[in-house]
Amino acid sequence: MIEKIKLFFRKLRKNIIEYIATNRLFLTFVIISMIGLMLVRNFTIGNMWSFEAFISDLALVLIIGSLGYLVKPKNQYRYFLIVLIVFTLMEVINSVYYTFYTSFASFGELGTAGQTETVMSSVYDRLKLTDLIYIIFPFIFYFIHKKLLRTAYYNFMSFVEKGKKMCMVTLLVGCLFLAYTFVTASGTDYSRLAKQWNRVYVVERFGLVLYQINDLVQTLTPRFSSLFGYDEAAQSFIEYFTSEDIDEYDGENKYTGILEGYNIVFIHMEGMQTYLMDVEFNGVEATPNLNRLAEEGMFFSRFYPQVSIGTSSDTEFTLTTSLMPAASGAVFTSYYDREYITIPKLLKEKGYYTFSMHGNYASMWNRATVHPLLGYDDMYFEESYTYNKDSEDPNNLEYINLGISDKTFFSQVVPIIENIEENNTNYMGTIITLSNHSPFVYLDKYGEYDMSTTYQECDEVTGLCEDVTTNYLYGTDVGNYIMSSHYADEALGEFFNYVNNSDAFDNTVFVLYGDHDAKLSRNEVNYLYNYDYRTGELKSEDDPTYIPYDEYDHELNKNTPLIIWTKNSELRRQLHGKIDYVMGMYDVMPTIGNMVGIENEFAMGHDIFNIKENNYVVFPNGNFVTNYVYYNNSTSEYKVYQEGAELTSDYITNLVEKTDDILEVSNAIIVHDLIKNEGDTVREMKENEGTE
Repeated sequence: MIEKIKLFFRKLRKNIIEYIATNRLFLTFVIISMIGLMLVRNFTIGNMWSFEAFISDLALVLIIGSLGYLVKPKNQYRYFLIVLIVFTLMEVINSVYYTFYTSFASFGELGTAGQTETVMSSVYDRLKLTDLIYIIFPFIFYFIHKKLLRTAYYNFMSFVEKGKKMCMVTLLVGCLFLAYTFVTASGTDYSRLAKQWNRVYVVERFGLVLYQINDLVQTLTPRFSSLFGYDEAAQSFIEYFTSEDIDEYDGENKYTGILEGYNIVFIHMEGMQTYLMDVEFNGVEATPNLNRLAEEGMFFSRFYPQVSIGTSSDTEFTLTTSLMPAASGAVFTSYYDREYITIPKLLKEKGYYTFSMHGNYASMWNRATVHPLLGYDDMYFEESYTYNKDSEDPNNLEYINLGISDKTFFSQVVPIIENIEENNTNYMGTIITLSNHSPFVYLDKYGEYDMSTTYQECDEVTGLCEDVTTNYLYGTDVGNYIMSSHYADEALGEFFNYVNNSDAFDNTVFVLYGDHDAKLSRNEVNYLYNYDYRTGELKSEDDPTYIPYDEYDHELNKNTPLIIWTKNSELRRQLHGKIDYVMGMYDVMPTIGNMVGIENEFAMGHDIFNIKENNYVVFPNGNFVTNYVYYNNSTSEYKVYQEGAELTSDYITNLVEKTDDILEVSNAIIVHDLIKNEGDTVREMKENEGTE
């Protein structure tokens, strides 16, 4: 037995030595490639030894390198050198890009490369040796190649190498490593890879090579899709916006022009849902400040975001353009270079200064490129604020989750806005919050909020009862979300307390909106409604105290707050009350636009005060909600949720057709740049109709 083991190891040693001796060029290519890719991670995200990224990079290096075996040995050097040069360029570009944007480069931004001309001096100032160290690797490979030339290596390999066999074996090993990468990835990993918005996470999890390949595919996909179906798309666009139905809900109402001359500030509330406003524990509301603002201002209680894969960026896009998100990919990363009619652009034409603010990096969701194209004059992002990432003061935590904490952010936003007001007659801005972003796991940073519940537990034998206190929601997904939202609400309250006490902002209107739901499952949210304290489990539907909460209820529960608020007492009397018409994100621009005196002739939404109870909200997946029903496109089923609603036989059929039209036309505008290419045609046709 011992002799057999010894024989096995002798053969193994011999095979390893033989493999190394006959694959020196290929192994040199693999080793040099992996060192470069590992150094990129080390000098950027500081995670050189990420096992998942290492396996993914190794898999693709092996797969790409395996094709070199199909080339004659004497020409393999050229193939491997070309690949190494490509890797080197990729490493240098991403290293330099990360220095400026704390993110990784995208092919989609190559079209804006000309913008770097104005900052080239600062590029030179901030270049580091580590940004250029990768250049030495092709030279190292060249010197090793020259050394092999001085031996009989290439002549020897031309006789003994079995190129096709080595290609297949190496390709198989690479595919196995790649399979491991995808098999071990979670749903969140796949989501972030598909969205490509959190580039740092993608590189850390999937490696730089897969990130760059995925980015190239996502960049080219919209380019190819825009090449097909233009004539049909243009025809649909023209017919939609010249039809008689499109003007049915146009016209003035009592709010027309009410905000002309006022400053407009949108506050984009990350992950804030409306049902939180009804949550209360021990007499303390989960969102007391939001509730107060809703009471003081105009509150739209049935307002729905319309997001797709672009989540927060979809909300920004839909709100400012009144278009739906793209059918494939995210507009901010794939279709940002089209011509859109936006709120910032229209207000700039009226002399407004425009700006955006966010506590995260400007590279997230490609905002550094997109926001100027949407019409924002200036951006105040992460680099505009000072904070200590490692602060541990529980009363003043400066960094939570993805970046600067909301409280620290708002405290520094105020003086910036006051300066803007002092130096501009009118302004319009968007303030994007951050702390209430998933995952909701930073319980030690959200502050105090007592979610405990006290109930009586009685002994069946003695009949004696005692009070039992449980904090059953603590540590659950919905409980953590409530705590996170309570913190975000406190930050919001501090900001508006300052606004109220400031000498500024008398001529300013704030529009607050939740950008999307918290992405919690129905089962997770159901803990809030149907948790049984005694059993420690969810109640069964047979329980008489069970509160019905089916999939339709869960979808309806995804609405978010929309509030128009001002400290101006005279204006507040006019912008006051609860509006309970169903309303979508694409209705914000027409509604606010009518108030401030701007119009988007290619809006997919409506002024809610014109369309009122006839409104319907279309979702990117084909679902829709009206004042009476919620329709599920995947099952072709719907639920009537308003008692006494009498629907005609063709009510659903007509809305399904209208939903298809909205999704088709909106996507055609985005993919084929129809506002730029066909907008004048529509204008001329409508003008001619008006003169007949």
